[in-house]
Amino acid sequence: MASARDGEWARHWQYPGVPGLDLLRARYVRHSFARHSHEGFVLGAVRRGIEDVVMPEGTIRARPGTVVMINPEVPHSAHAGVPEGWSYATLYPSSGLVAGIAHEETGLRGTPGFAETIVEDEDTAQLIRAVHRAAEEGNALAADSLLRIAVARLLRRHGRSLPARPPLAAGTRTALLARELLQERMTEPPSLEQLAQELGTSPFALLRAFKAAHGMPPHTWLTNARVRAARRLLEAGTTPAAAAAAVGFTDQPHLNRHFTRIVGVPPGAYQRERARTYKTGDGPPP
Repeated sequence: MASARDGEWARHWQYPGVPGLDLLRARYVRHSFARHSHEGFVLGAVRRGIEDVVMPEGTIRARPGTVVMINPEVPHSAHAGVPEGWSYATLYPSSGLVAGIAHEETGLRGTPGFAETIVEDEDTAQLIRAVHRAAEEGNALAADSLLRIAVARLLRRHGRSLPARPPLAAGTRTALLARELLQERMTEPPSLEQLAQELGTSPFALLRAFKAAHGMPPHTWLTNARVRAARRLLEAGTTPAAAAAAVGFTDQPHLNRHFTRIVGVPPGAYQRERARTYKTGDGPPP
C-alpha cells in the first residue's frame, strides 16, 4: 500500500513459504500506532529515522542498528521520534514458531521470551531486513533459514523463560471475567457501570483492576480485540464492511480508522495482501 502523504507507504503480509510469520515493511511520518498488543512476538529493525515505542516501563527510541523485541500480549504504542519519521522492517513470528526455535536451539525452559525490549545489534537488524528481501523474492529456503538464525541469535543473547503466572488476586480474577464478558458481547458491550454491576464491583475498582491485569483500560482492550477479530474475518474473505459490522464497529470508516492505527495498513490493503500467494520484484520502496 503506497501513500502520497509525506511519502508514507506500508506492506503488511504473509509469505506462505514461512508459516507462522507476518511481515511489515513501512515508512511512517505522521502515522502513529494506538496502544495495542499482539498474540505473538514483535521483532523490529529501523533502517532510517527514529521510532518512539511507548512500553509499560517507558518510551524507547529505536534507531538504525537496534532491534526491538516485544513479547506476546505486552501493550505498546508507537510514533515517529523525529520529524522525518522512520522506515523499518518488522517480523511477527507466532508464539509457537518462537517456542519451537527455543526448544531446538537454546536451553530455555518453559515459555520463552525476551528479557530486554531494545538492544544494539546491527548484525541481527540486517538479518531481519534480509528475511523481508528473501520473502519478497519468493526464496522460501533463504527466508526460513534467516528467520530461524535471527530468532535463535536473539534468544541466545537476550532470551529468558517468562515467569509463570502467580495465583490470581481478586482484582485480577475480576479483570479476567470482565475480559471474557467483553469478548462475548463484542458487538454490544455493556457500559463500564453495567459491567461493574454484573461483576459485583465499582466502576473505578474495575477500571484499575483491568488496567493492572491487561495494561490498558477496557475500552482500549475491546478495540484491540475487535481489530484482531476483523483480521481473522478479512483473512477468511469477509468484506471490510461486513467485518466491521460483525465485530461491532459502527461502519467501515470506523473499522478503517482503528484497524490502520493498530495494524499499520487499512483493512482493504491487508486483505488484498492475504489474497495473493507472494509477489516478486515489485514490493514497496527500498
